[in-house]
Amino acid sequence: MPTLAEAMADRGPALLPVPADDPARTRILVEAMRPESPIDPSAALVVSTSGSTGTPKGAMLPATALSASAAATDLALGGPGRWILTLPGHHIAGIQVMLRSLRAGHEPVIVDVSRGFDPAALPAAVEACTDGGLRGYTSLVPGQLAKVLDEGPAEAVAALARLNAVLLGGAATAPQLLERAADAGIRVVRTYGMSETAGGCVYDGVPLDGVTVEVDDDEGRVWLAGPQLALGYRNAPGHRAFDREGWFRTDDAGQIDREGRLRILGRLDEALSVGGLTLLPQALEDALRQHAAVVDVVVVGLPDPRLGTTPVAAVTLRAPASADDLRAHVTGLLGERSAPSSVAVVDELPVLPGGKVDRRAIADRFAGGTIGE
Repeated sequence: MPTLAEAMADRGPALLPVPADDPARTRILVEAMRPESPIDPSAALVVSTSGSTGTPKGAMLPATALSASAAATDLALGGPGRWILTLPGHHIAGIQVMLRSLRAGHEPVIVDVSRGFDPAALPAAVEACTDGGLRGYTSLVPGQLAKVLDEGPAEAVAALARLNAVLLGGAATAPQLLERAADAGIRVVRTYGMSETAGGCVYDGVPLDGVTVEVDDDEGRVWLAGPQLALGYRNAPGHRAFDREGWFRTDDAGQIDREGRLRILGRLDEALSVGGLTLLPQALEDALRQHAAVVDVVVVGLPDPRLGTTPVAAVTLRAPASADDLRAHVTGLLGERSAPSSVAVVDELPVLPGGKVDRRAIADRFAGGTIGE
């Protein structure tokens, strides 16, 4: 059987994955990525990056990067296996689920999420995935895992516990959610990565095989290197993210602890200046996630005539909690100046096609007065 890299090298022109059920998004991607124009002959896939506004960038991934990523994942998880696909197949997380399964010689087990993620579909999917004693894996975003633990039948929780690993990425995860998953016997592996790195390249803070992580002294910015890197952007040649040869310049702030584990603190391009104090939204989100009632949260900044910017938060809850209670919780952990000026309880947080929370949509709803106090 040919290797994944060999199979993709023989597949012909570079591929542009698009959503089958979203003609508007497909049109945007086609217009931005220009499939009819010449492309680097090493590119196997052009994968759109996450984002809710502006022209999407297309990470040009060679077959060698995709293969290196899949091989490193197998090594980190203890061996290849069959995968369950519960994420959009046109984004890098879903693409890698399919490639890892195919690399092991199996078709992925597909869970239909076109109308939303239903935990009740998991028992049958896990049964098919592990049939014959195969190692079984899946990849979820935190909201899906929370839905399984909060709303899913007991059989769905037990099904996840049968898998050898559940990769969790796309957003920060509340410590309580990880503890609940561990108590249920679910092996969660937290991942960090992006389209430009062929998906997750750091697992539970540890770089995968061949991956190098640096955090610079100037901004605390995370830099990534290794065989999994994209060639560059299809529609943004010379972008500064690839200025340093062999390295990818992320927009994330991070720290490396004494054990060499990477901790992501937040995105530098989302930092808020609140009365002269610089706040990373993720720090506030992490604090709110420590409240027992909070399922998920997103913090954004709104213009403020006195402070310049004021942080506001939208949360989903598993139990009643008042806005004053949630603000007091943040004040106790981070201080009064870090507490959100407004907290809105919503039924669900809007997400982008790749599963990440749509921050712009939340900011627009606060600005329009449709949520918030």
